[in-house]
Amino acid sequence: MRFTYAEAMTRAEYYAPLAQAAEAAGFTSMTVADSLIYPRESDSKYPYTDTGDREFLEDKEFIETMILVSHLSAVTTTLRFTPFVLKLPVRPPVLVAKQASSIAFLNNNRLGLGVGLSPWPEDFDVMGIPWARRGKRMDECMDILRGLTSGEFFGYDGEFFSFDPIKQCPAPTEKIPLLVGGHSDAALRRAVRRGDGWMHAGGDGEELDRLLARLAEIRKEEGDTRTDFEVHVISFDAYDLEGVKRLEDKGVTDCIVGFRVPYIKGPDTEPLDKKIQHLQRYAESVIGKL
Repeated sequence: MRFTYAEAMTRAEYYAPLAQAAEAAGFTSMTVADSLIYPRESDSKYPYTDTGDREFLEDKEFIETMILVSHLSAVTTTLRFTPFVLKLPVRPPVLVAKQASSIAFLNNNRLGLGVGLSPWPEDFDVMGIPWARRGKRMDECMDILRGLTSGEFFGYDGEFFSFDPIKQCPAPTEKIPLLVGGHSDAALRRAVRRGDGWMHAGGDGEELDRLLARLAEIRKEEGDTRTDFEVHVISFDAYDLEGVKRLEDKGVTDCIVGFRVPYIKGPDTEPLDKKIQHLQRYAESVIGKL
C-alpha cells in the first residue's frame, strides 16, 4: 500500500514545507488541487459534498496546478505529485502534454497525472470551450497526452483536434500515468480504457464499495489484467492498520489521507506546525507499522 497526503485550500506558503514534511514522513505522494476561477454568480452544484455548496472555494489561494507541482518538485527529491484532478478538457492538450513532459523530465518521473472533467460549466465558458460533448473531448485530450508524452512523432485526427505528426522534447524517461477522476460509469470506463488508474473523490464506505465493485466489473469486461493499474481512494479505513488491510484486499493501491475537512468557508486557520504533527503521527501509527 502507498500513501498520498492531501491538503487543499490552505495558505499557499504552507505547501512547500508540507510537501517536505510528507516526504520525510514516508508518504509516497501528495495531491495538488485544481481550480481556475470563482464566478460571482453560478447555479452549479459541487458534486462531492452533501449540500452541493460551492462557497467554500471563494478566496482560497489556488496556485495553478502545474506551476505548483513544479515548485514542490524543486523542494523535494522522492515525493510524487498527483493532481487531484486537472480539469483537462478546458485546457489545450498539446500545451498540457508539454507541461507534463517537462515536469516529469525535471523531477525524475514523479508525476502521476490525475485528470478529470470540471463540474463547473463556467470553466468551459470562460475558456471558450463548449460544455456539450465534453466527455468525447476528454477522451481526445487523453489520447493526445498519451501520444505526445512518448517523445515520438505523433499526429491526430479527431472530432475536436487534428494535427500532423509532431514531436515534443524532452520526454520523460518513463510513461506518465494518467489517473482518471470521477464517479460516473463513463469515468470508471475511461479510467480502464484510456487511463492507468482511477482516483476516488470521497464519499461513504458503502458508495466506495459500490464503485470498487463496478470498477472491477468494467476491468473484467474490458479484459484488463494489468497488475500496475492504480486505485487511489479516500476512506476512513485508511486511518488504522486493519482498515488499510481491508482496502488492500479490495484492490486499493493508494490511500489518500488528510487531517481536516477542507470544505469550509473562510481561510484555513490551522497552524503549519499542527499540520506537520498530523503527518508525523500518522506516519508513526500507520505507515511505519506496515
